[in-house]
Amino acid sequence: MKINRDAYGQQLLEQYNNRTATAEIIERDDDYIDTGSDAGLYFSEYRQWSPLERRAIKRARGKILDIGCGAGRHSLYLQKKGFDVMGIDNSPGAIKVCKLRGLKKAFVRPISDIDKFKSNSFDTILMLGNNFGLFGDAENARLLLGKMNRITAPDPQIIAGTRNPYQTAQAEHLQYHKSNRRRGRMGGQIRMRVRFGKTVGEWFDYLFVSPEEMEKIIAPSRWQIKEFIESEQAQYFAIISKKNS
Repeated sequence: MKINRDAYGQQLLEQYNNRTATAEIIERDDDYIDTGSDAGLYFSEYRQWSPLERRAIKRARGKILDIGCGAGRHSLYLQKKGFDVMGIDNSPGAIKVCKLRGLKKAFVRPISDIDKFKSNSFDTILMLGNNFGLFGDAENARLLLGKMNRITAPDPQIIAGTRNPYQTAQAEHLQYHKSNRRRGRMGGQIRMRVRFGKTVGEWFDYLFVSPEEMEKIIAPSRWQIKEFIESEQAQYFAIISKKNS
């Protein structure tokens, strides 16, 4: 019997079916437990988003790929605006919720498999909701940026959100940064899993970076930082474009 590890998807389905906002439970590999996102965040409407997030999504254009689409809040907003948008997520439960909510193009697909799309398929790649973190680590980021180069049009963009992990005074986080570096990892490279009820997700790496770290990661690729959308808070967004040949 196959064990259901889709804790994230189960959480979203619970919220959708019962109309009850819940926060996801995040377990880090140092035993730190956190209620990750605000309750109901994945179903929030445009008016409830942060000013930075609203500014970032207004930059979307052309054919759009929403990576890690969750319950579909970004994709559905853009679809209502008339955009041709496709949402992908590695969570079957999340994609089921997207379809139930009316997203026309939603598929179960991990970020590692984006090279299955044809060349010149997209003008904009969305990695909102801190989803720059889905790169996992610097090496994997450069591999995936190569795949994104192949599946995008000649003048595309990546709109990516993340948090600067170093804008914290919390001792548990500062200690974790030091522990990561001792292990040869980036300070904000989180090893985590999601829990919901009795369902426990698989362990995976999720990467939080400073703006300086993001620039170093992207520099060797075919991409470049065009603009940062940021504030005094830890949250920020980056508009990433292809380098001129």
